[in-house]
Parts: sequence; structure tokens; C-alpha cells
Amino acid sequence: MDQRGSCKVSKTGTRILAVGAAGKFAGLVVPELVKRGAIVRGLTTTADHEEEVKNNGAQEVAIGDLSDKDGLWAALDGVDSIFYISPVFAADQAEMGRNMVEAAQGADVRRIVFSSVIHPILTAIDNHAAKAPIEEAIVGSDLEYTILHPTLFYENYATVWPQVAKTGVFAEPYSADSRIGRVDYRDVAEVAAIALTEDRLLYGTFELCAEGNYDRHEVAAIMSDVLGREIRAERVPFEDWAEKAGIPKEGPVRSGLKQMYAWYDTHGFVGNALTLRAILGCEPRTLRAYFEELSAGDRSL
Repeated sequence: MDQRGSCKVSKTGTRILAVGAAGKFAGLVVPELVKRGAIVRGLTTTADHEEEVKNNGAQEVAIGDLSDKDGLWAALDGVDSIFYISPVFAADQAEMGRNMVEAAQGADVRRIVFSSVIHPILTAIDNHAAKAPIEEAIVGSDLEYTILHPTLFYENYATVWPQVAKTGVFAEPYSADSRIGRVDYRDVAEVAAIALTEDRLLYGTFELCAEGNYDRHEVAAIMSDVLGREIRAERVPFEDWAEKAGIPKEGPVRSGLKQMYAWYDTHGFVGNALTLRAILGCEPRTLRAYFEELSAGDRSL
């Protein structure tokens, strides 16, 4: 259930390509676009995900690889705008993003909205630094654009929630005193839909963060209130956490996560809610409200 009430929704008839429309994040953007009257073509890498794309609300499905420029041109045929989100931790995500921008220009696409990441200037974190060349390509193109800088997503809590509720322990592989800003990706999805169907966010780059840069002790206290039992905040060694989470020992995912958590351990990862509040015209979803939805067993989260 939406805890904030409804915000104004504009209508449009534009055709929009949603990259990663079978995924849990781009999949949240699709219904927001459909709500605004857009015709959504969901791009996925394999026909096996076609049903998921349609279940997320897309009226059309395109199969394509972000490394294949010819395939991207075919997927973009007749498309007016693009919602683009990079495959997380992909080693060649900068190249894939530039491919999309080049294909969009060749296909006469008018607008692109890129869901990037907060602080892409952080060269110590490959997953952040890889976004900067994509942003550069977008700004250097002749496309209308909006660039979104969301911080960490509430939705990442969904995977650990059952274990937290069972054990009474909330553990992560960095300091429990580090302050972290987060956001509900449903709010990011709404901003993306606004940027794709209205003109008021054109040529802007927007930091998207909910209220509250909480450390783990504070997050555990909110969990405790919601669950009605004590939740302890603990720290777990990265390698132990990665093994338990089933992260492959080799490859960009494990190394990328290790870089991110090393940064959080030393510097935290904070943001400001002013921009998100201003764009939405209402309060962003709160972490407490998200935990209440998890506690109630909302299967859509």
C-alpha cells in the first residue's frame, strides 16, 4: 500500500523503451509509465523473460543485447524515449551505455532518462565510476535527457528481512556506525516516469534520497519497533557475508561489493531528501513504512 497518498499524474501517448523491464527495478518504472498513458516496449535479453516483462505492464517486448548495436536499433524502431538502467556490476557497463546512446541517436529517439547512481564521481567504486562515461555520452548527445542519481534502495532489505525477523540480528559487512542514505525505488520510478512524460525535469541531474541517513543501530531500532521485538545491529566480515549470500568468488559482483562496503566503512554514504520531495510534491516513502509493508507480508516488494 502507498503510505504517502497520491500525487498528480500526467497523461501521454508516447512509446517508450524500458531497458531491463523484466527486472525488479526497471519493472517498477513500467507501471508508472502505463499509468501515464505511455506505450511501453520492454527490452530484455532473452525470450525467457517475455512473460515477466508483460506482467510488469509492458504492452510490447523487444529482445536485445546492450552490446549489440544492430539489435538495439531494431528495438528502438518507432520509439520516442528510453528509460535506461545499467546492469549492476557488469564489467562493460560503460560500453553498453554508450552503445545505447549511439543507437538512440541513429534511431531518431528524442529523449533518454538514465537511472544512474548517487556520487558517480567515486572512482574507488567501479560500479559508480562506470556510470560517469554514460552520463558524459548522454550530455554530449543531441538527445533530451534527465539523469537520476538514486542512493541505495530500500528494496535491498527484502532479501534479508526474513532472516532478521527470525534471528533478531541485522548484520552487514561494514561499520554499524556508518550513516547510509536510502530511497524506495518506487519513488525513483515515479520520478523517471515524470521525466519521460513531462518536460519539467529536462536537462537536470537529480539526487534522489529519502529522509534519514541512518546508521545500522538506528535501522535496527526501527526494525525493532515494527517487529515488536529487539533487533541487534552487528557487523559481519565481508568474506563471511559474501559466502552466506552466495556471491561468486570470482567476477565483478564480489569485487564491486567489496569496494562499495570498504567505502561505506570509512566514509558512509549519505544524501539529501530535498530534491526528491520537491519533484514528487509530497513526502518520499519512509524506511519505517517500507518495513511495515515487509512485516505485513506484501509480496509485491
